[in-house]
Amino acid sequence: MQIDLNADLGEGFGPWSMGDDSQMMTLVTSASIACGGHAGDPETMYRTLMQAKQNGVSVGAHPGYADREGFGRRVIPMSPDEIGRMCAAQIGALMGVAALVGVPVTYVKPHGALGNLAARDRTVADALVAAVQRIDPALAILAISGTQSEEAARAAGVPVFSEIFADRGYLSSGQLVPRNQEGAMIHDATEAAARLMGFLQSGLMPVVDGDPIKLAAHSICVHGDSPGAVDMTRTISNYLTAQGVAFRPFIAP
Repeated sequence: MQIDLNADLGEGFGPWSMGDDSQMMTLVTSASIACGGHAGDPETMYRTLMQAKQNGVSVGAHPGYADREGFGRRVIPMSPDEIGRMCAAQIGALMGVAALVGVPVTYVKPHGALGNLAARDRTVADALVAAVQRIDPALAILAISGTQSEEAARAAGVPVFSEIFADRGYLSSGQLVPRNQEGAMIHDATEAAARLMGFLQSGLMPVVDGDPIKLAAHSICVHGDSPGAVDMTRTISNYLTAQGVAFRPFIAP
């Protein structure tokens, strides 16, 4: 059994840093890199891309609402077309810096409130997929498993890979528990690892409001900005490896 292990990285800007990217890059197989919306600037993108290159980590663009104060976790009123143009600008920015570093950007994963909105709103998901398709038809979508983002990409013929979250709670709809609700975050690394192993063996994900639901997964995400992210990622990696799981990027770098 093999699966990708990804994290959202490069989520600082200017002198302000978020998380321990250098350590996370030694543990993950794919990195979704902030590209100037909720976080990120040219120098932060460059440093993060260099770290990915040095560690052989696959790279994706991580566009989000231009809301640094809210870290992209608040919905900003925008039309689907405006969202598509915003994402195109951010993806293009990361691809430009990646060209200087000499690494390919292979996928797109929307961040935070934007990713959750696209997961439940098909018009937003369609706009994001259309923008990605116009930029480069070979770019894949990394979508929250079982959501509108996944369906929109599949319907458009865009390469799509499904993602589950190590450190987030689930609803019976397949969407994530909102961060302001009980059960949204899983902080215990051993608990997270055991839940993931149970999922990989059964295909069923526990939820906070009902019976476990069936999901598909090509990638596991650990949030790089969470306290203890490095320990969480290392524990998950060691635990699953001991159970015979191999970690490979869903797209080779």
